[in-house]
Amino acid sequence: MTDKITPSRTETYEHTVNGLLRKRYELFNEAERIRDRLAEIKNDIGALDRVLGTLGYTGNLDAEMPRQKRHVLFGPGELTRAILDVLRDAPEPLPTREIARTILAVNEQDPRDRRLLTEHTRRVSKALRILRGRGLVAAVQDAAGNLVWKS
Repeated sequence: MTDKITPSRTETYEHTVNGLLRKRYELFNEAERIRDRLAEIKNDIGALDRVLGTLGYTGNLDAEMPRQKRHVLFGPGELTRAILDVLRDAPEPLPTREIARTILAVNEQDPRDRRLLTEHTRRVSKALRILRGRGLVAAVQDAAGNLVWKS
């Protein structure tokens, strides 16, 4: 007996949208569980290191670890170009965090991810200081005394 597939009777993609939203929700939950598990593993490694030290281990623990693949977020000059593009298009000076948030959005990454945003903000801040030293950007203080950047 052959199964006959009946076509959807809706023209609005309602079922597809609901399915995609459910899958998106499941993936966000899975990412959260993985992030939590990674934090647990890092805490466990720290505890093991402390116990090894207490037991008198004097070797180099970092040398005992397998090499991890380096995750490159930006190629040479990419972050600098992205920062200058954001500042060039901005109607007013921007704080470092907003520049990082914009770059994340342009690179199709989730700017709502706090950890990712914090890491990018730190990278953008360092790059901005280098660019200021080269005279390519300028920092001014806003009304609250925070630094905002312009090109």
